[in-house]
Formats: sequence, structure tokens, C-alpha cells
Amino acid sequence: MTATTAPTTPAPVLPPLRIGKHVVESPVVLAPMAGITNRAFRRLCREYGAAGLEAGGASGATSLYVAEMVTSRALVERTPETMRLISHDPQEQPRSVQLYSVDPATAGLAARMLVTEDRADHIDLNFGCPVPKVTRKGGGSALPWKTDLFRGIVRAVVREAAPYDVPVTVKMRIGIDADHVTYLDAGRIAEAEGVSAVALHGRTAAQSYSGTADWEAIARLKEAVTTVPVLGNGDIWSAEDALEMVRRTGCDGVVVGRGCLGRPWLFTDLAAAFAGSDYRVEPGLREVTSVLRRHAEYLVDFYDGDELRGCRDIRKHIAWYLKGFPAGSTVRNQLALVDSLAALDDLIETMDLDAPWPGEPAEGPRGRAGSPRVVALPENWLLSRELDDAQRAQVAQAELSVSGG
Repeated sequence: MTATTAPTTPAPVLPPLRIGKHVVESPVVLAPMAGITNRAFRRLCREYGAAGLEAGGASGATSLYVAEMVTSRALVERTPETMRLISHDPQEQPRSVQLYSVDPATAGLAARMLVTEDRADHIDLNFGCPVPKVTRKGGGSALPWKTDLFRGIVRAVVREAAPYDVPVTVKMRIGIDADHVTYLDAGRIAEAEGVSAVALHGRTAAQSYSGTADWEAIARLKEAVTTVPVLGNGDIWSAEDALEMVRRTGCDGVVVGRGCLGRPWLFTDLAAAFAGSDYRVEPGLREVTSVLRRHAEYLVDFYDGDELRGCRDIRKHIAWYLKGFPAGSTVRNQLALVDSLAALDDLIETMDLDAPWPGEPAEGPRGRAGSPRVVALPENWLLSRELDDAQRAQVAQAELSVSGG
């Protein structure tokens, strides 16, 4: 009698990611991106993440998909667009919301609203935004320089969320620039204040998205923060990049932002890779345009049936979806002006839908990298790590001047 060997299930690369009470089978987080990670895009990413778990022979919650940033002040004031941005699909679990704040009291009120009204299962705090209109007021990646202010915001949100068993996480950058590094102090403070994980984008605010992410900083943060998961972010364009980041840094999971622009199937690749499978998605143009069309449809639903608004929103995604494919400039330009689902269908029909996955031309960086710059900051911000009276007054006005939720 000939012995046979039963097929073996691949060994996972990492254990499931634990964020407080939430167990996420694939240790991957969708980074909150302004104007991108609304309910429509998150739905696409979830669909592909589930397919990746299945391909890898795993089951359970896929990844953690975080909604785009909203300001605490706008949330407390219940502005209509902010309420739209924190909306989730009924099947979306856990529901993640990212808060931006420069004021502990307002941050606490926003967190209280989210947890008492059962609007979120996870709160992420934004201390990584490098946009000048944010840093100029002392917010985003400029804020951790002021250690007491940083501690106060984290403490206020954790205090409100903890009784409801809603975990709080922090996302940050290395620092303001190479001479003003904040991430190790911020990581230790956040850990001491009771956050459930810390995520580090391996760039300074001065770098914006230029140059190369410093993965060694992620490794150093992992050494400094020992009781909660440390997540790495920056330059993950493929599943292989994610595996390499884990190998080089020892991080507990990865945060993916620009790498999934126009490529939600990256979550299939990531889920499969972390489950130990070499399954990867290489869609031809027919499938890619089908995803593009579905994304547009989901956006129309997100905007309560407003087809024009949904189609205007899809325009910025088109170049990302078509990266590397043989779509002429005329078609691309017409797609960038699309104003209805019917017009989108007509334009898609003019393309060579039998074109295969183009390989290398479709891989690599997506989105604008920008260039290094001097960070816009409040006056005398770098003279001390404590707020002076003038800075305290300026920071108090900061949330009023940050639009977009």
C-alpha cells in the first residue's frame, strides 16, 4: 500500500493582529487617506481582502480598513460631510474612524460621541499628516514635538473610549525633520497612556512622500515599544514589500496607503502572502475596468445616489487604475471628464479590454511623491517642547481652519 501525504496548509507569516478586543486575521491596515478611503473604496478593499484570505486557506476578519481623517471639532458639530465620512456599511466590522485634533478637550468630546452613540469600534489618532495647512497650526506631524499636548490628546481619547472597550491607536511620522525627531518619545508616551497599537510612517514631515521610507526607524520603534503592536508604513507597493518590511523590522503588521491606489486587489495579495500563499492577482484590462466601474457605482451610493458627484470623485482614481495599460491619451482625458455611469460605460467599451496585465509598468509607486520641503510651523514652535501662551492660543484655533471633515 502506497502512503500518501495530505496537502498541508501554508504556515502564516505572522499571527493575527490584535488591536484591543479585535482580532484581525491578516495583519494589514488600510491607511486613512483624505478623499480616498471613504465607504466606497473601503468596500472594494474588503472584498479583495476576503478573497486573499480564502486563497491563503484562512478565514475570519480580513484587514483593518480605516476611514479618512475627520477633525474632532467638525465631528462634535456634526457637519453633514463629516457625518458622511464616518458612515460604514452594515457588514463593516470593526468600524474604524480616524480623528485629527489639536485640543485634548475637543478630542475627548469627539471620542465620547463616537463611543456613546456606537459609531466606531476603533479610533485612530492622526499625528502624521504633513500637509502645510495642518502643520502650520501645530497639528498632524508637527504636534508630537509638544509632548504634553500630545500626551493630553491621547489620554483624553483613551479615557473616553476605554469604558466602551473601544481601542485607540496612534499613527505618526519620524518627526518634523532630521533634526527634530519625535517618534520614540511619542511611541513610549502613547504606550504609557493605554493605546492598543502604534503605527509609524518611516518619513519625516519635511520629506512629505519623497525619497525612501526609513524602515530602520520602524525597527527601533519596535524595540522601544514592547507591550502593544507596532505597525510599519511607507513604500509598500506589493505583498513582497510587506513581507520584506516585516523581515527587516520585526513589526507586527503593516499599514498600506498609496500602494493600493487604483489597486484594491493588493489586499488579496497581502492577505494571501501573510497566510503563507504565493497567490497573486494580475488582472487584465477587462477586470480592471470592471473594478473601476464598480468603484464608481459604490461612490454614487456613498453620495446618496448623486451620480454626478460619484463620477466626479472617480475621476482622480482613473490614472491609478490604468497605470501601465495601453489606454490612449484621448480616452484617458475623456475618462477624466466623465459625468455619468453611462458615459463611463461607453468609454470603457472603446478600450482594448483583452489587454493582459502589463507587469512591471503597472507596479511600483503610485500617487504624488512631492519633494522635500521646510515644514510650515507656528512661530517659535521648535524653541521648546512645551507650548508657550501664544502657541496655546494659536493651537486652540487650529481645528477651525482645517477643512474636509
